[in-house]
Amino acid sequence: MKKKRIDIITMGCSKNLVDSEHLMRQLEECGYEVFHDSDNPCGEIAVINTCGFIGDAKQESINMILEFCERKEQGNLEKLYVMGCLSERYLNELREEISQVDKFYGKFNWTALLDDLKQQYNEGIANERVLTTPGHYAYLKISEGCNRRCAYCAIPIITGSHKSRPIEEILDEVRYLVSKGVREFQVIAQELTYYGVDIYKKQSIAELVERMSEIEGVEWIRLHYAYPSNFPYDLLRVMRERKNVCKYLDIALQHVSTKILKKMLRNVTKEDTYALVERMRSEVPGICLRTTMMVGFPGETEKEFEELMEFVKWAKFDRLGAFAYCEEDGTYAAMNYRDSVSQKKKQERLDRLMEVQQRISARLNDEKVGKVFRTVIDRVEGDYYIGRTEFDSPDVDTEVLIHTAEGELEIGAFYNVRITDAVEFDLMGQVVQ
Repeated sequence: MKKKRIDIITMGCSKNLVDSEHLMRQLEECGYEVFHDSDNPCGEIAVINTCGFIGDAKQESINMILEFCERKEQGNLEKLYVMGCLSERYLNELREEISQVDKFYGKFNWTALLDDLKQQYNEGIANERVLTTPGHYAYLKISEGCNRRCAYCAIPIITGSHKSRPIEEILDEVRYLVSKGVREFQVIAQELTYYGVDIYKKQSIAELVERMSEIEGVEWIRLHYAYPSNFPYDLLRVMRERKNVCKYLDIALQHVSTKILKKMLRNVTKEDTYALVERMRSEVPGICLRTTMMVGFPGETEKEFEELMEFVKWAKFDRLGAFAYCEEDGTYAAMNYRDSVSQKKKQERLDRLMEVQQRISARLNDEKVGKVFRTVIDRVEGDYYIGRTEFDSPDVDTEVLIHTAEGELEIGAFYNVRITDAVEFDLMGQVVQ
C-alpha cells in the first residue's frame, strides 16, 4: 500500500536541518514520500521543525505553524506536527494556544513522532540521512547542548548541557556520507571547542578533525561555532598541516571590551581576545576568520562601543555578522540587567559597525583579484556557475561566479579559478588549467 506524502519544513539553523534530514531518512525507510521545504506543500502530513533562539526566529516559526494550521482548517492537511527548539522551550504554552497542532515534540524526542505514526525507529540507519543540501556537501553535527552560560544566550536553556557524540560514531557517518558522494563537510555544534570534554575528559576537536581528514574522499572540512575561552590550540596545528582542513574558523567573539565581556559572562578579556586573533593568524597563515559581534548589550556606552570599532578595524575579519542585543526570556541578562541602550541607539551602532566591516570586506575581496583559488561548483544560476573557495561556507559567505560561456563545469567538482573581478559581495572568476 502506498504511504502518504509528508512535508518537512525546517526553520532556523543548520543543526535543525541535520535533525530534519535524519527524520526524513527514517520516514522514507517506513515507506513515506517525503519532501523538504517544498514550494508547494501538499502532503497529508506536515512536520515543522522550529527555531526558538531569538525573537525574530521565534516569530517566523510561529507564523509558519499558523500558516499550516490554516491549511488544516481548510481541509488541505490531515495531520500537523511540530518539533524543534521552539516547542522544546515553550511546550506547554504552545499546546494551550495552538490547538490545531496534533502533537508537539521537543528538540530531542522527535523519534516519538514515528511511534505516533505507528512506525518504528530503525537504529540500523541512525547515521543515515536524506541530504537537503547539494549532494557534494553536508553539515556534520558533532554534539548537542552547551556548557557555557553566556548572560544573553538562551541556547543552554533549550538544549541543556553539552553532549558529545563518540568519535567512532561521527567517523562512521562521515564514511557513509562519502559513499553517497559528499566531499565537503561543515562541522557544526553549539560550541565546537568543548567537544569531547564530557566523554573523553579532554578537548578532542583536534583529534576528531585529524581523523576525519584521513578518510579517503574527504576533500574539505570547515569548522563552525568555536568559543574563545580556553581555545584548543592544537586545532590550529591540524588546520595548518592537513590540506583538506580548510583554513577557516567561525568563532563568535561578541565583543572586545573587558567590561562588557565580563557582564556577558564570556570568561575572556580584551587582552585575551587580541592575543587569540594574533596567535591564530600567526600559526595558520592566511586563515579566514568569521565572527559575530553584539551591540547594545546592557551597560555598553559609547566608550565600549568605540573599543569594539577599533578592534574590528584592527582585526580586519574576513567575515563579520552583527546583531543588536535583544532580551531573551530566562537568561541571566534578562533577570539581572536593565536593557539600558535604546533601540534607536542599538540600530545606529549596528549600522556604524557594519559600514566599517563592509569597507574591510570590499578591500579583502579586491585583494583576491588576480589570484587563483581552488573552487567547488555548487550550482548554475542563469548564465553563471556559482562556486566557493575554501574560505567560503555555503549560504553565508562570498560566492565565485564563472560565466557558463567559459565551458561546461561539473556540479560538485573542484577547479582552479583565477579571480578576475570583485563585485559587491561576490567574486568573478575564470577556470585555469
